[in-house]
Amino acid sequence: MKTRILGKDGLKVSAVGLGCMGFTQSYPPYPDRKDAIETIRKAVDLGVTFFDTAEVYSYGKNEDLIGEALQPVRDQVVIATKFGYDLSEVPDLNTSARPVSLSSRPETIRRAVEGSLRRLRTDHIDLYYQHRVDPNVPIETVAETVGELIKEGKVLHWGLSEAAPATVRRAHAVCPLTAVQSEYSMWYRKPEVELLPVLEELGIGFVPFSPLGKAMLTGRFNKSIKFDKTDFRSVIPRFQGENLEHNMELVEYEEKLAKQKGTTPARMAIGWLLAQKPWIVPIPGTKRIERIEENIGGAEIELTSEELTEIRRHLDGIEIFGGRYPEDQERMTNL
Repeated sequence: MKTRILGKDGLKVSAVGLGCMGFTQSYPPYPDRKDAIETIRKAVDLGVTFFDTAEVYSYGKNEDLIGEALQPVRDQVVIATKFGYDLSEVPDLNTSARPVSLSSRPETIRRAVEGSLRRLRTDHIDLYYQHRVDPNVPIETVAETVGELIKEGKVLHWGLSEAAPATVRRAHAVCPLTAVQSEYSMWYRKPEVELLPVLEELGIGFVPFSPLGKAMLTGRFNKSIKFDKTDFRSVIPRFQGENLEHNMELVEYEEKLAKQKGTTPARMAIGWLLAQKPWIVPIPGTKRIERIEENIGGAEIELTSEELTEIRRHLDGIEIFGGRYPEDQERMTNL
């Protein structure tokens, strides 16, 4: 597996990581715990060293799973997790499915880091993201609090998720950021406009989640696909009705590209992302080892400057219809 560096402080990770949310939420059916642990450990055997989870995923259950799976190889991997919600609002983490509030108050962050360390079975978090910007807490206060955790050795590097470029600048000025994560793929290219130039200027790495467009860029779906109500995609506007039918133009183009390169759509999509900047590290999510094998193969895709120019020209001519989140969630991004 090829490796890449995130940030000026030199966080070394596999060129393709693994987004772990789907093991316990949003994309059923979920594997049983034994099978999930086996899959995660096989990912390590394949060369994946970068694993992404969050405190709020299944209210700690996802972190607990990742912690058990990676405990035997803890010194070989980089674990990224996230804070930013107040889980003290949930009286029973084992049974409740109620939503929780954004909170990045210093006391909430400190409570969150202790819970994450315990569930992850570790004494430090390699990369600690603010999951969503809290409009009620100045980002400078958040940066100062995480800076204290770094001095204490509980956190090694930190980052932001779904933050606006101006917020990135303010946070970085207080405590240098290693990485920012947001959605980015052929399916969603907004970060190219303002965010990526800022990250390049400041020397901050970028970690795209949903690099396969929530599986739309894998070649698995057609315009007739219907998602079960338990599947997160069932409430995302761009996966609905006429929006989906229109958006298949991009999917069909990407599948054509893959065929021309003699590869799979998933590998084509990841290879394209990796070709954009050397400090981009996608974290495709999957629960199946064969998908992990396919996804990491994207690191082997080579695209010439001519090919990249032609792809960009074609993508610029395709408009994607529908939001990438339900409206209430969209309001929590780019703050």
